[in-house]
Amino acid sequence: MKRLFLTILVLALSLPLQAATLKIATVTPEGSQWMKDMRDSAKEIKERTEGRVQIKYYGGGVMGNDQKVLSRIRIGALQGGAFTPTALAGQYSDLNLYGMPMVFDSEEEAAYVRDRLDRKLMAGLEEAGWVNFGFAAGGFAILMSNERVTRLDDLKGKKVWIPEGDAISRQSMKALSLSPVTLPLTDVLTGLQTGLIDIVAMSPIGALVLQWHTKVKYVVEFPLLYTLGFMAIDKRAFNKLSAGDQEIVREVMERTYQNFDKVNLVENRNARDALLNTGIENVAVDRAEYDKARALLMESNKSLGEQGMFTNALYEEMLLYIAEYRSENESVLGSTN
Repeated sequence: MKRLFLTILVLALSLPLQAATLKIATVTPEGSQWMKDMRDSAKEIKERTEGRVQIKYYGGGVMGNDQKVLSRIRIGALQGGAFTPTALAGQYSDLNLYGMPMVFDSEEEAAYVRDRLDRKLMAGLEEAGWVNFGFAAGGFAILMSNERVTRLDDLKGKKVWIPEGDAISRQSMKALSLSPVTLPLTDVLTGLQTGLIDIVAMSPIGALVLQWHTKVKYVVEFPLLYTLGFMAIDKRAFNKLSAGDQEIVREVMERTYQNFDKVNLVENRNARDALLNTGIENVAVDRAEYDKARALLMESNKSLGEQGMFTNALYEEMLLYIAEYRSENESVLGSTN
């Protein structure tokens, strides 16, 4: 009997570990470079784990909006998704920080802050139950509309799209006297086509990928908020992988998202040019109007902090880094004049 037990044990140990399939939902369209890169990373993970970890992507939003994806994750039908901060802010509110309207002046300023805060946000997200591999910048969301907007007064009463569950965008848009209309990302194109919404705020590359540019006439030079995306996997599912396989997945996916973070900003600049080449008219906003809008939104941001939409201490830390960056760069500019 003892010999039989030892034989069974040896056979069991010699069998390959059961493959784990991580099913990931994303709105990234099939055929896009983003999806190609994600599938390439999945292929590398499969090879390096000798088939023990496989990642299956469901692209093009076929798994539904964020709430449907999260519901599927809860029941184990999916293990993760590619999200924007809004989707998981209800579980970790400090994901809202980078997207607070008009806090950043430039991509360089945002990068300076992210060098100091990204790891804190990643750790907070993991404490909330989500494994994350870094953030990929999407550039600034700018206003796109079917009517010319040159002044703050031109926004009054216009119907603007906001994502589902995005309380920050709702309050911010109301602060600008816009009328928020909640739609899932997958319904925005139809909303523009039917006149359900007049204005969207999206990065140029996002507008191109999602084809929103085909339904707007004007791009307004109004960098409303900084956008980014990330992949998050349910920690319970991720912890079922061996420590070695977890390390491989983290290494490959962090490298993939670091690449997205660099490439996206370049592509976003190119996308803006591509938008204008389609015949969409570029509209400049007067600096005084910009400053007026910023004053309204910074006051709105303060109110949101008081409502607990993010950790005030971390928001203040972010503002200190912004002030530090501006001070350093003003000093450099002053020394070269």
